[in-house]
Amino acid sequence: MKKTLLISLQALMLVAMLAPFSAAEKSPKNNAYFDPLAEGPFSVGVITTVFVDKSRSDNVTKEPRTLVTEIWYPATDEARTKPKNKFSDFIPTKLTPEIEEQLRKAYPAPLPIIDRLFTDDAVRNASLRDGRFPLVVFSHGNSGTRHQNTFWCNYLASHGYIVVSADHTGNARTTIINGKVIPFQPTERAQSAKDRPRDVSFLLDKMIEWDKGAEKRFAGRVDTSRACISGMSFGSFTSHWASDADPRFKAVIAMAGAPVTHTNLTVPTLRMLGTEDRTLGEGGNLAIRQNHAIHKGPAMLLELKDGGHFSFTDLYKITKQFGDGIGKGKRRNTNEEFNFISMDSAYRIINSYSIAFLGYYIKGQKEYLPFLRENRWKDEMTLDAKKVGE
Repeated sequence: MKKTLLISLQALMLVAMLAPFSAAEKSPKNNAYFDPLAEGPFSVGVITTVFVDKSRSDNVTKEPRTLVTEIWYPATDEARTKPKNKFSDFIPTKLTPEIEEQLRKAYPAPLPIIDRLFTDDAVRNASLRDGRFPLVVFSHGNSGTRHQNTFWCNYLASHGYIVVSADHTGNARTTIINGKVIPFQPTERAQSAKDRPRDVSFLLDKMIEWDKGAEKRFAGRVDTSRACISGMSFGSFTSHWASDADPRFKAVIAMAGAPVTHTNLTVPTLRMLGTEDRTLGEGGNLAIRQNHAIHKGPAMLLELKDGGHFSFTDLYKITKQFGDGIGKGKRRNTNEEFNFISMDSAYRIINSYSIAFLGYYIKGQKEYLPFLRENRWKDEMTLDAKKVGE
């Protein structure tokens, strides 16, 4: 009896000793391979911050260049049970009559309605989980917003990336700085083309500072040695220009846009476009294809056959009929009526190939290579991959 009891106690002690190690083994590690087709294993947190570049004067505000910035990141598991981020949470101030009027002009519906329609997996101000995570800097479109691609930013964060996106002040739909509304300035586009590459490099500078301890929560957590520059529309132009000017960006993900020419033809690049894009038109899509054709380094060109310009944005979440990528449309060449690619299909394709591309070229994980080389949705997309894996 005593011998049996002693063995039982020893067994319980052994289980107790091994339990922490078993739990640790089951906890997902950032350097593991995760299925690109599924959300990653990490909860997602999001915060709003403001960065000020005192070395530059803003052409609109006449004050130091100020960037209202959103950051998505892998969060601790407790975030799973907390309330999710709302669309109105992206507005970093109380709603005054002036702000309400500007927002009414900027968005297709009042904020309470958008809040009901908008879905988001992130938790505001959630705790950042332990680990060191590669950085992705995102640049929004002309008259877009820093939070126009939450579907993508959340997905990347769930796979172990920190994603940083700022309003390009004056070129964003509406930006609120110190309680003052700065609306989109259509006459400032040429100036914004100059500001944008400097903006994204400045964001990289700030995240290097945060990693070194300027922001305690992110100290030692941001792997800025493995940074990707990304963007949509005008942000895609920005991504190309930034990769030309700043060699710290080790990869490019460019959605629905590209300059006619640029100089960095060796950086690993994933370009995407929508065949039925009416905003860019045939000339804009041709520029994307030509950039891919002349690229000398690893390059991928992903084309959504029934995609339009806004198939690469969050607009699916707040409207069912927007045109040029969402809802019903007419084909550019024939005027034939058709339905643009569905939200689920667009997001699945964009997210999965982005994760596989980043996994291979930023994290250096060979397991993602077969996914990159295969067109998994031949009815919905075309894929041209050259020098991928070489």
